Amino acid sequence: MGIAALVAWVLTAGGGFVMVGRWVSAGGLRQQSDGATRFPAPLVFGHAGLAAAGLVLWIIYLALDADSLPWVAFVLLVLVALGGFTLFARWLPSRRASAVPAGVAGSGRGGDTVAGRAGAEPAERHLPVPVVAAHGLFAVATLVLVLMTALGVGG
Repeated sequence: MGIAALVAWVLTAGGGFVMVGRWVSAGGLRQQSDGATRFPAPLVFGHAGLAAAGLVLWIIYLALDADSLPWVAFVLLVLVALGGFTLFARWLPSRRASAVPAGVAGSGRGGDTVAGRAGAEPAERHLPVPVVAAHGLFAVATLVLVLMTALGVGG
């Protein structure tokens, strides 16, 4: 179970790395000041940082077989999942707005349209849907596998 969790975690991290890279290269950090992005940088990097810390902890667990580490990793993963759900909830409206013709999109924060703010397209709109979906699926699998390992299921 532990190795399966590691594989799922590494695949999840790969997708996360792709998404952070796309968000940054599309101007996510520059958009912090003008409000064009719905992703606060501390949330993005906090989510990624906690996930990476948990992955390192999981590797240490596999190397040392310390019985308490799976539970610590699981708690970290729950925090990471909360951040991930928050990011996903913030991503959906901008994704939906890109599918609607300009001028028809619903209002964003403050009553203006997301796409109409300073002419900037939110950086999160550049995240590939298949990568977002795979990242979420592998993240759920990782969470379940880490919990099963912590509970001692599967030896």
